[in-house]
Amino acid sequence: MPFQIIRNDIANVKADAIVNTANPRVAYGQGVDRTIYEKAGKEQLLAAREQIGEIRPGEVAHTVAFGLAAQYIFHAVGPAWRGGNYQEEKILRQCYDNCLQLAKELNCASLAFPLMATGSYGFPKEKALRIAIAAISEFLEREEMQIILVVFDQESLVVSGRFFAEIREFIDQNYVDAKIKSEYPRRQSRFQPSVKDRGSEYGQRTLPQREKSEWKREGNFSEELPSFDVGMVSELKISEPVIQEELSLAANSEKLTLENILQTKSENFQARLLSLIDQKEMTDVEVYKKANLDRKLFSKIRCNPDYRPTKKTAIALAVALELNLEETKDLLSRAELALSPGSIFDLIISYCIQNHVYDIYSINMALFQYEQPLLG
Repeated sequence: MPFQIIRNDIANVKADAIVNTANPRVAYGQGVDRTIYEKAGKEQLLAAREQIGEIRPGEVAHTVAFGLAAQYIFHAVGPAWRGGNYQEEKILRQCYDNCLQLAKELNCASLAFPLMATGSYGFPKEKALRIAIAAISEFLEREEMQIILVVFDQESLVVSGRFFAEIREFIDQNYVDAKIKSEYPRRQSRFQPSVKDRGSEYGQRTLPQREKSEWKREGNFSEELPSFDVGMVSELKISEPVIQEELSLAANSEKLTLENILQTKSENFQARLLSLIDQKEMTDVEVYKKANLDRKLFSKIRCNPDYRPTKKTAIALAVALELNLEETKDLLSRAELALSPGSIFDLIISYCIQNHVYDIYSINMALFQYEQPLLG
């Protein structure tokens, strides 16, 4: 997928280039900055950094990555947060834009960012995240590149706001309800009598059982049970050909119905997807970029009539096409997929679609917070 979020130490990420929120002077600080220097090789990296000299806030320079899994290290100087009155947001956006442009100039296929300036520089995480997503999404609308946002742990990307609060409430309500519905009927059938069987022990027994107990109680052991009439056998034999004929007719009827169904089967996933793209008057590029898919994957879908998507790919395409919930379920069904009220992933998707949230980045942020697979 062109954009993804992962939990890792950025110094361990394999990409063409990784971004380090650098010291403006030739030095390194604590945290991620120190880790990058130590893993790359302090002496070599410091020597390369000295050749660059001082870097102003918002600017970026690059060196080779030495001992890291990347080819390049981008040294970007972010703004220290001073209340928001000193163009901090503008400077941070410049950091992202300049890094993305440099990656393009160096023909990088992949670029890994930390959530810049949120460490010792104190930039508020939610503001930093909004700026990062805006810069990355706008870049990916024009260019082809894999962008990775690397966070150190789950708490590094905990955001609030109305959207995330409503998702949390929706999950809390519907996930619990679904679990109760799935568990309660089984428990009821196992441990509780049905309504028609409730009452006294006597009332729970069938009529023959009650009669039999009454005979025993009254000593009517000699009373005979009704005998089986031999004539019934001949009636059964006479009726047998009729029954066989009816069964044969029923079988033929079912066969014809099945044949009709198979002859009139509806579009498969690929055919339905392409039909929807035409209906929405969208281009392939618009669809796969909105769906957070790369061009190669979308090309496979278009060229293979029998393509079977993963669930997250199918949903990403439904989001890109801005389908409503019923349309989404219909598209999924054509790949033998479905949404379940017992799945947190599915509940987040259902909430977003019902509330017309079709921004793939916002949806993926919500999925990431709940440790669910990302769309794309």
